Amino acid sequence: MFKTFNIKSRAKTEFIDITDDINEAIKESGIKSGICYIFIPHTTAGITINEGADPSVKRDIITTLNRLIPFEGDYQHMEGNSAAHIKSTVVGVSHFVVIEDGKALLGTWQSVYFCEFDGPRHRRVIIKIAHS
Repeated sequence: MFKTFNIKSRAKTEFIDITDDINEAIKESGIKSGICYIFIPHTTAGITINEGADPSVKRDIITTLNRLIPFEGDYQHMEGNSAAHIKSTVVGVSHFVVIEDGKALLGTWQSVYFCEFDGPRHRRVIIKIAHS
């Protein structure tokens, strides 16, 4: 099964929890055991899996990325969003998630996050679900 869904970010840098969207797509697929491949087709966005219970973790990650890769710097890219491109490269644009019992097999505290680094924008998430 192949599915695309849209996201609208509201901030320049933002982590958006897409765990429910992923689980809904898995449910729609009818696959009980397999793999869900998640791909972000953007050069200034990414995807990560991290703690979903405490919102301060998202804030801490964003704050640290912004400190390590500041928006202003000695960048050559003409569009002025080099920091977003670098953050996308560091975080990555894809993840595999194991499917078991018809849902994403995540740890107790884990959530899947779409990572916006150059918003606000309209974005897409592409997922491919397959039997194992």
